[in-house]
Amino acid sequence: MKNQNITLSLPKELLEKVKRIAFERNTSVSGLLRNMLEELVRKEDLYEKAYLHHTQILKEGFNLGTDGKIEWRREELYERK
Repeated sequence: MKNQNITLSLPKELLEKVKRIAFERNTSVSGLLRNMLEELVRKEDLYEKAYLHHTQILKEGFNLGTDGKIEWRREELYERK
């Protein structure tokens, strides 16, 4: 994959903290941001995939084994003794 440079404007105090975190993780600010953005994109992709999967299940419906017929009455289920 070909890389493309971007310009990012951050408050000075934030950039200093980011540089410290990158140093502690033995990487560059660019590497740190790349990893974080890759993780964000991965999570979004997984969420979208799960969302599409579950909306498809809802569209298809569920087989509850009743063939669309209810063989019981509410009163029978909650019979008071």
